Amino acid sequence: MARSEIGAIILVAGEGTRFRQAAGQDAPPSKLLALYDGKPLVRHVADAACSAGLAGVIVVTGHAAKAVRGALDGLALSFVHNDDYASGMASSLKLGFGAMPASWRAACVLLGDMPLVDAELIGTIADAFQDNASAVVPVFEGVRGNPVLLSARLAPDIAQLTGDAGARHLLRGRADVVEVAVTQAAARLDIDTPEALLHLKPSSDQA
Repeated sequence: MARSEIGAIILVAGEGTRFRQAAGQDAPPSKLLALYDGKPLVRHVADAACSAGLAGVIVVTGHAAKAVRGALDGLALSFVHNDDYASGMASSLKLGFGAMPASWRAACVLLGDMPLVDAELIGTIADAFQDNASAVVPVFEGVRGNPVLLSARLAPDIAQLTGDAGARHLLRGRADVVEVAVTQAAARLDIDTPEALLHLKPSSDQA
């Protein structure tokens, strides 16, 4: 399927409480604003999404929305704001899916704290999508990771999600999920603490 029929949704609404508590007085307003290689974490993810040749990119904001949007200034993005972000990831995923244009057949859902996910990995996942698939998931060393591409056909199921549940349990046991073996450890690396960020290596060193 052409990438022109697939978009991206970046979830950046969470508070990142664990990161901010560990950082103490040095904590940024959002962990997604913490710098890696000279750029905020969220900017790395958004740059990758914008470079993957997809139909468009929707960003779901919440906590510290103004600061997060500022970090993304100049990129071709659409924004939706989640006032209920404290309820968990499900509310953001539902908002993002609700904002999808009718022309999108699927969306690659990205998390804002995975700065090593690059345009190549996003493209690999997008190119593996098939009409009869509910989702495409990357698998690194036998374990499913992110980002996950979700078919627009899952919208009714996603609308029923609550709390901090993502789409993972919706895909469990389904025969129509396409698994793609990847060599990039980035598919399994997110940033939960300042220490994890400090020890983060470039994706070329993680493979």
